[in-house]
Amino acid sequence: MASAKTPLQISPGKGLGFLLLGGSLHDVLVRLKAQPSSFPIIDVSYSSREPLVAPVILSLPKNGLRLRFDGPDQRLRLIEVLDFHKIPLTYKGEALVKVPDSADTSVLLPSQATGPAFRQVYHKLFGPTFAGEYFAPPGISSSEQGTYVLSYPGVAFSFSIDPNTWSPKADFVSILSSPSTSSAKCLNIFNGASWKDARQDYMTRACPHPRSLALSGRGREGCPDEIDLIKIKSPGHIEMVRRSTPGFHLILSESTQQDLVAQLGPPDAIYRKYDRKMSIHKNRTSSRSDHTPFGSSPGQIDGYSDTDRSSAHTTTDYSSPEDETVAESGGVPSQECFYNYFHHGFDIFLSYPSTLSSSKEDNGPSTDDTQTGANAGQLVATKILIHGNIPGSYAFNRYRRSRWKVETCDPPFTSEEPFKRISERLQRDWEESHPDEGENSHLRRPMVLNRDWGDSPASSFEFADLENSKDGLDNPHKIESSLGNTHLYGFPGYLFEVLKNDAVSCLTVY
Repeated sequence: MASAKTPLQISPGKGLGFLLLGGSLHDVLVRLKAQPSSFPIIDVSYSSREPLVAPVILSLPKNGLRLRFDGPDQRLRLIEVLDFHKIPLTYKGEALVKVPDSADTSVLLPSQATGPAFRQVYHKLFGPTFAGEYFAPPGISSSEQGTYVLSYPGVAFSFSIDPNTWSPKADFVSILSSPSTSSAKCLNIFNGASWKDARQDYMTRACPHPRSLALSGRGREGCPDEIDLIKIKSPGHIEMVRRSTPGFHLILSESTQQDLVAQLGPPDAIYRKYDRKMSIHKNRTSSRSDHTPFGSSPGQIDGYSDTDRSSAHTTTDYSSPEDETVAESGGVPSQECFYNYFHHGFDIFLSYPSTLSSSKEDNGPSTDDTQTGANAGQLVATKILIHGNIPGSYAFNRYRRSRWKVETCDPPFTSEEPFKRISERLQRDWEESHPDEGENSHLRRPMVLNRDWGDSPASSFEFADLENSKDGLDNPHKIESSLGNTHLYGFPGYLFEVLKNDAVSCLTVY
């Protein structure tokens, strides 16, 4: 790992050191947290009202960096260097500025805390480029400075200039070379031909680089391709769409352990501990099973028993003696487990098949009945837990955000939609298949799940709410690190964990 004084290489259009454009929020945070001496403070700012719409911003105040991620996909879109003296930077082996030997940059005078001069950027490091953009000062005070943005493909520098010296008819090189122009105050790294070209849509552009830094290195040949989107064709038929290679189909009650390892690679962890907190709801009498949001449906697998995100509580890969006792006393066999894929953003529960996969009803790519019979004696995938990695939630940054799309409804709904809209669509479909209007009243009754007891994976971050800041960034309002209790809503084949802001934190498909 890099030390506090290890220079970071500027790669225009690609990234800064190990920080690559397109990298996932989860992957970047994991790497930053692995270097506490180099990155001692990590501030996470997001919109508590619309966490999947507004960008997520990581501020590294001790390093003079700010990283902007889009809300829906949580991928790094913009790298900003705000203080050139807090972190050493190089371009093609040449240092941008000389960083003081003292680790305490707060002793620098304002005149010393400057970036590279225009002459160094234009004549020595990056070379000539086209004219940039001038932005007049927002106020009318004579002391305010204008800003000139000098752009190159994938990188841009901002200079403060005296508005009295600016003229659209003048040569920008002459103006920026004058003594009245300060050194660069900011550096942006982005994907685009120029900052003028990129700033309008840099949050939504297609990312040329993968989410995982492991897929950007030299050893990527041995890594399975990342999953771009999970399409639920039916509760038992799930299509995994990959980034650059053909996808594959996960068939619940049929896909085996060997299938998962072959398609997804070995799991990051295996969780074997059996969580019995929800088991009381599994043994309801059949007379009431059709009147509860967690009741079984014909052709469906009971989906609530192991969906309290047991896999989010620990990363252990062994069974405790208590688990063996559960197995011996007639509980869930100890062989049943979760395959935790933190870098993909989901868990897959492996157990013994209890029914035929519902994918046969939609003519999906399923094998015949003899295949299910052949798998009866071995562990198969029976449910999948897809995690949203919502900032402020209990399990924030345990998993990479995984996006999904449910195609069983018309029109389909996605992981970015508020649950209220999803619920209305599912209730409408239920009413159409069950004319008795009273039957769907249970679909509006959630179970409450407490997420405030104990430390969460997000407890090591400083959270801030962009909704209550005066400018949305510079002075964010500090908030609690957890959004508190969540609600579980059950539909046939689906279980939604919903936060107070109506965002879906986890979708279980069974």
